[in-house]
Amino acid sequence: MTSTPAQTSARMPRTAVVVIDAQVGVMPGCFDEHGTLARTATLVERARAADVPVVWVHHDPVGDGTPAWDLAPPLARHDGEPLVRKSYRDAFAETDLRETLDRLAVTHLVLAGAQSDFCVRTTMQRAAAEGYDVTLVGDAHTTVDAEWDGVPISGEQIIAHTNMYFSGLRYPGQTFAVARHDAVDL
Repeated sequence: MTSTPAQTSARMPRTAVVVIDAQVGVMPGCFDEHGTLARTATLVERARAADVPVVWVHHDPVGDGTPAWDLAPPLARHDGEPLVRKSYRDAFAETDLRETLDRLAVTHLVLAGAQSDFCVRTTMQRAAAEGYDVTLVGDAHTTVDAEWDGVPISGEQIIAHTNMYFSGLRYPGQTFAVARHDAVDL
């Protein structure tokens, strides 16, 4: 039986930055695409400087082996940084993300990437349910404009709603936060 981070509280807390689907084939059309990528790159560099692991998540259906599958500039994966391949919105579903985090002894996830209303939100909710402490980087996730039942919703509104939703999330014995890329406690 795999233990959840809540069951292993005697272990020292360890953070990892998890960047979700910040790929060439995902980012175009996203709200503040270039600003979000620049802030994510700054977050990644802060993590590396603090010796905090960076875990990359790629959405396989985007087109493995094509330029669309690559990280969007200025992001670049360093040798040895884990890459998790996913096929669903939930980065834990049928992937090795949990095993990767366990191997790194991670108990706290700092999440950034795309798209806010799909893979980011689904993965952060799953991480919370799995027992991880989670910080959503409020200015380093993004999405495209959407429409539901004839009602247009801007990417900016979706990002704000995702930040608002997550800022109020509560689970027993866990901590959740929304923080700016330059203020995240690594």
